Amino acid sequence: MDMESQLKGEQTRGKLILFPVSIGNENLATSLPAYNSELLNTCNTFIVEELRTARRFLKKAGYVHSIDDTEFYLLNEHTQEVDIANYLDAIDKGHNIGLLSEAGLPCIADPGSKIVRIAHRKNIDTVPLVGPSSLMMALMASGFNGQNFSFVGYLPIDKNERIKAIKKMEERVFKENQTQIFIEAPYRNNQLLQTLADTCSGNTLVCVACDISLNTQYIKTMPAKKWKSCNESFHKRNTVFLIYK
Repeated sequence: MDMESQLKGEQTRGKLILFPVSIGNENLATSLPAYNSELLNTCNTFIVEELRTARRFLKKAGYVHSIDDTEFYLLNEHTQEVDIANYLDAIDKGHNIGLLSEAGLPCIADPGSKIVRIAHRKNIDTVPLVGPSSLMMALMASGFNGQNFSFVGYLPIDKNERIKAIKKMEERVFKENQTQIFIEAPYRNNQLLQTLADTCSGNTLVCVACDISLNTQYIKTMPAKKWKSCNESFHKRNTVFLIYK
């Protein structure tokens, strides 16, 4: 029996399928293979970060089953492992379960790894699918080192701690030749960019990759000192930041 037949439910035990989600609201065909949409239809249960956006995505992807009859489990940054212990029970009954990220790839800057860890403990097959990653797309477009890089997530909110974190990242750039990738809550993007411009050495390269894959996409790399005069606003726009030398 080939993998496609197994994924479509012709097996005694189901699988956990990791479904990428489009980064924005553009045409799904530009970022997701048609095969992903086919596999969505093998699932009647989904583990999701946010119910409303998950429903919206399934409708846009051409999900053939009734949304109202579909089972959803919430998994976000507030969910404890004790609360999700039974999320995968349907797999033992032969049903596939889909894991949806809020945007991009499941488990990458996303809490989905909690359920994947449980799947491995229960010897459940996990199936990652091809899809967009804003982090990797930003790295591709930055011109920075793609063979040695680190994603450090969110920087500290406290101003002094944030400055320390930026200086530590910059040190790693020069000592280890390592690209540093990080993100921020969208409503704090402009403040972070200002802090980068003020904290980094003037010639340290900063890349700002905003609204990746959307019509409003903005990706630019230039020395930190030049970002001080940038007139572009990144307020409430999904943005990835990178620094390198």
